[in-house]
Amino acid sequence: MRYRARLGTQQYVFGTLREVLAKASPLRSGDCLAGVAAASEQERVAARMALAEVPLSRFLEEELIPYEKDEVTRLIFDQHDKAAFATVADMTVGEFRDWLLSEEASSEALKKLRMGLTPEMVAAVSKLMRNQDLVIVARKCEVVTAFRNTLGLRGHMATRLQPNHPTDDPFGIAAVILDGLILGAGDAVIGVNPASDSVPDLVRLNHVLAEIIEKGKIPTQTCVLTHITNTMEAMRLGAPVDLVFQSIGGTEDTNRSFGITLAILDEAYEMALALQRGVVGNNVMYFETGQGSALSASAHHGVDQQTCEARAYAVARRYQPLLVNTVVGFIGPEYLYDGKQITRAGLEDHFCGKLLGLPMGCDICYTNHAEADQNDMDNLLVLLGVAGINFIITVPGADDVMLNYQSTSFHDALAVRDLLGLRRAPEFEKWLDEQGWVDRHGRVLGAERTLKKLSFSFWPAMEAAGYG
Repeated sequence: MRYRARLGTQQYVFGTLREVLAKASPLRSGDCLAGVAAASEQERVAARMALAEVPLSRFLEEELIPYEKDEVTRLIFDQHDKAAFATVADMTVGEFRDWLLSEEASSEALKKLRMGLTPEMVAAVSKLMRNQDLVIVARKCEVVTAFRNTLGLRGHMATRLQPNHPTDDPFGIAAVILDGLILGAGDAVIGVNPASDSVPDLVRLNHVLAEIIEKGKIPTQTCVLTHITNTMEAMRLGAPVDLVFQSIGGTEDTNRSFGITLAILDEAYEMALALQRGVVGNNVMYFETGQGSALSASAHHGVDQQTCEARAYAVARRYQPLLVNTVVGFIGPEYLYDGKQITRAGLEDHFCGKLLGLPMGCDICYTNHAEADQNDMDNLLVLLGVAGINFIITVPGADDVMLNYQSTSFHDALAVRDLLGLRRAPEFEKWLDEQGWVDRHGRVLGAERTLKKLSFSFWPAMEAAGYG
């Protein structure tokens, strides 16, 4: 089947669904690098016109990557719910866009539809949408998950407290955790990217994090973001693992480049469930994704980077995760060149993930060689806050000294919460109130007043380090 559109006197023909999807994508450097982008704005418009006429059912007939060669494709097709799809089965991509923006597409209707949609369908409709449209539809999608607290409730936005340290020094990590807590951060997770892959070091870090939240009776969860096989070994050694982390991609070859398969993810998921460490729920997985990962692994199979990203969400959805976040600008300008491309990608990823039923967050970030700055991150943060994002990443001063990239800060989260009236996870906010660290509106009181009210020994070693 060929896909066609006419602009004036010129007819454009696209040979495959994969081609029309790629050429309908907004301009981004990664698709140009891969050689799949439209050659001109005219061709991009023509591709969108052709895509708008494609029946949604076509995505169940034409595989972008062959079923027999890719386990992610098999997962997508095998988990598709035909009964849920029936609501939109007779629509084209263009008609689906219009329906999503209508009042008929209520939060409840979108929830019932989730398992009837494939990643390719939601990627396709996103390509026909303006940024405003992506925000409007994503805002309708409520995805609630729970472990020691409840995340994703409407009107709430959580934060991951990211206390990375270049040498995994426990004093430095603990100091950043205290800094984040007194600024009201950490309800999504206290998550450390370790500098070392040594399993004994990872076990030690898990104990450090567990001791902090146990001594403070803090209603949040912890995670050491190492490779999933390291976490599995740590669990076998008795480490107090809350969440199992893994970076994932949208093709089997991408995931193999990460050293994982669905079978490995299955095993880790069952191990984490068996620990039963959750209090109010047992969503135990934490996944990170990012546009460009498939291309950087030469594993994209000619599929554009945004559609590959959406396919990764099918992998995540299999495990009912507590958290999923796109690390939107981390891979670099080879894939998302500037602030405009990063902003668009962040909105796309959030929209696609939420429509598929995932608890989406975002590391609103950029590397120092990208054509972007903190103002671009401010813009994306506000847009995602309006769109109902489940959580964002926060680091001291928006500068991660271990991973050497720019993100958002504890103070940025305070600003967008105050601006949009967003609350923290209810259990976590209640804890902050019990500590006397926030006022009745959930606003933090500031470090000087907060430290005077520190009602628990944060960690014995903190006292020796001068933070007690």
